[in-house]
Amino acid sequence: MNGILVHLMRHGAPQEPGLLLGHRDDAPTPAGVARCITRAAGLAFDRIVSSDLRRSSIPAAQIAVIRRQRHDLDPRWREIDFGAWDGLAPQQLDPAVQARFWDDPETFAPPGGERWSHLCARVGDALMQIDRASLIVTHGGAMRAALSVLFGFDHRQVWAFELPYGALVSLRLWPGEGLPAAQILTLDSGKPG
Repeated sequence: MNGILVHLMRHGAPQEPGLLLGHRDDAPTPAGVARCITRAAGLAFDRIVSSDLRRSSIPAAQIAVIRRQRHDLDPRWREIDFGAWDGLAPQQLDPAVQARFWDDPETFAPPGGERWSHLCARVGDALMQIDRASLIVTHGGAMRAALSVLFGFDHRQVWAFELPYGALVSLRLWPGEGLPAAQILTLDSGKPG
């Protein structure tokens, strides 16, 4: 069996890059949308899914129109919820508090925010529902959670992956009992070199 081809694409640049954007629903820039459309052009997929947040759903909807395919919204593919930090610049936070979060997002989730295990659980649940070749337009945190769930990487390891806006991770999944077996085909930041 050849498995199921799945492309995880990070949304295009938001209107205000550099902020901690979790569940805050900012739109992408036109250039960010265009980058996602260009990145999807040569990909093979039968289904388009995205987070329900606009920075993912807008480019996914436009790709769906171009490809004449259905587009499904799935909130399980949202970014981690930064709670009280959502929409803030990292410089606005106490560096020690922020460092504790990045070092241990399970124990030191942002106030009113989401723990790492919750993000991994909802992304893992979404991964188990994939039944055909798919393009999933999502967020950096959700992409890292998928890699963590599928390959056993811890949060420090997945945060080492460079996933700029428009980055693409292509996987092959083999469904079974529980989480699918998986193989990374490409991890492409889209940067030359």
